[in-house]
Amino acid sequence: MVDLTEAQKDVLKAEGHQLVVGGPGSGKTTVSILKAAKIAREKLKPGQRILFLSFARATVSRVFEAIDEERSVTKEEKKLIEVDTYHSFFWRILKAHGYLVGFPRRMTILTPPNEAIALSVIRSGFKANSKLSPEEKAQKAALEVAERTRLATEEGKVCFDLFAERVAVLLHGSTKVRDLVSTMYPFIILDEFQDTSAEQWRAVEAIGRSSTLIALADPEQRIFDFIGADPERLNHFIEAFKPSTHDLAGENHRSKGTDIALFGNHLLTGKFREEPYQGIDFEGFASNPNQAFASLVAQVLNARKRLIEAGRKDWSLAILVPTKRMTRLVSDNLREPFGNVPPISHTAAVDMEGPILAAEVIAFLLQQRSHDGCFDEFVEVLCSFFHGRGGAAPTKGDLAEAARFRAALVKWNDCVAKGKAIPANSVLQATFAVHQAVAAVKLTGDPDADWMALRALLEAGECARLAEIAREARNVRLLERGTQLRQGLSQDWRDFGGYRNALAVTRQAFVQEHFATAHKPESGVVVMNMHKAKGKQFDEVIIFEGWPKRVKGEIVGNPDRIVGGNYRDGAMTQARQNFRVSVTRAKSRTTIMSPKDDICVLLIPAV
Repeated sequence: MVDLTEAQKDVLKAEGHQLVVGGPGSGKTTVSILKAAKIAREKLKPGQRILFLSFARATVSRVFEAIDEERSVTKEEKKLIEVDTYHSFFWRILKAHGYLVGFPRRMTILTPPNEAIALSVIRSGFKANSKLSPEEKAQKAALEVAERTRLATEEGKVCFDLFAERVAVLLHGSTKVRDLVSTMYPFIILDEFQDTSAEQWRAVEAIGRSSTLIALADPEQRIFDFIGADPERLNHFIEAFKPSTHDLAGENHRSKGTDIALFGNHLLTGKFREEPYQGIDFEGFASNPNQAFASLVAQVLNARKRLIEAGRKDWSLAILVPTKRMTRLVSDNLREPFGNVPPISHTAAVDMEGPILAAEVIAFLLQQRSHDGCFDEFVEVLCSFFHGRGGAAPTKGDLAEAARFRAALVKWNDCVAKGKAIPANSVLQATFAVHQAVAAVKLTGDPDADWMALRALLEAGECARLAEIAREARNVRLLERGTQLRQGLSQDWRDFGGYRNALAVTRQAFVQEHFATAHKPESGVVVMNMHKAKGKQFDEVIIFEGWPKRVKGEIVGNPDRIVGGNYRDGAMTQARQNFRVSVTRAKSRTTIMSPKDDICVLLIPAV
């Protein structure tokens, strides 16, 4: 049994609804697992389970890891703790009872990339979000909501944004469904509760009428305001359920023996102490891309060496950056460092719309179809890539590219029908040449080898767009042994002697991957933006931000900063919370990298 603090012991003793608050590494997850085991021993009836709900698969993995590490919990007790994401839990309810809220009996998930494709026509009619007036934003949002609803109710294609909203309606409207859920899960643990959106809260509020809820929260880690998290959410929970409240705020189990948690707390106030913080390093770098990335690579190599020499098993080093753009820039620089430095093996948590749609292009080509109209289908798959890769914010360039390809295809088919020569300057000439080359490739039946062969062919071909798609597909990590995609493609080959259904297999694998929870926590070098690090932990963390662009000594641009533009603007509460979350992901050391000539404003003591 682990040594518990008095506050943690109180959590185990308390009955009824509970609210457990505490900072990073304060033991909220550990005590909730022990609480779940105690409930499993003492309270559950046959067939019942405890549900542990979290936001993302990565945090679910962390919970699984914590359960496995907890030796005082028996195998039988562990089997009764079910860990899942909100999305997956809500989807199970919708699949069984969605017809009660207007959905057809047969439903499929509209994944984010395909949702982006479906909404691209609406989005193409508006300027970039930053240039829209409040009225235009409201009009655009209303059109998107209407189309999402139409796709769900008429075509049975349900996007993630509708899950919580419709489940909330369902659970508030049907006592029978609510009781079914609570009979199966009489106790539900809610992780990262402070970031619950309005729709998720409505669903939870309904479940709490008949299930006992245990909410875990850190009010200072509320970093998802932009998707509907409310600073009053903990008060809503207290008003609705009158829970017992347990404060673990003074504890730190993740980075014991360091001042990492203390420094994180001081970031919130901007009041720092004079003496150094154990476990916190600062490295300044020169404000230009070459020296900035050279400094980063040096820090990564040093950290990696430290972790390997320490003999840590499955060590992890996270490079956390403020923006999605920086994630890609850092990943590209690690893949091809300067000078004689070899590539640094890593994974990058980039937005997956582009890589997923790029994978669909390769999957389509794996099918090696040669019927009339096959090239037309291929061009349509390419256009889908351009429509969807930008997610909720497609660029005008990508939308124009799709329109250009479609227009070129009409001319192409017209020439073929009339027996005329295809214009030499057609944008499709190089695309067609690569398509033909792919058809001539002799595939082997090894999905990994065949996939990489086609990706290499796209990358080396004359078509710049297909080369770009091949580079996007490098971010797909679904072909390792034992994965659903590899198994599905192998089975397809065994059944038909070719990859006849590769596109359908790939699409299904990505849906399964979204809901999969049996993931190991990240290991090795990982690059991600600061928001994505929430709920995770690593042996070491490097926080790396952008730098100012100067003309004649004056700053003319300051992108990719922890604080936008790197200037003080009020309390900067959200930026401080985000920075604190990132700093406190580390167990042993956090290295903060900021430009020497324009240090992050959050590191300058508040007056």
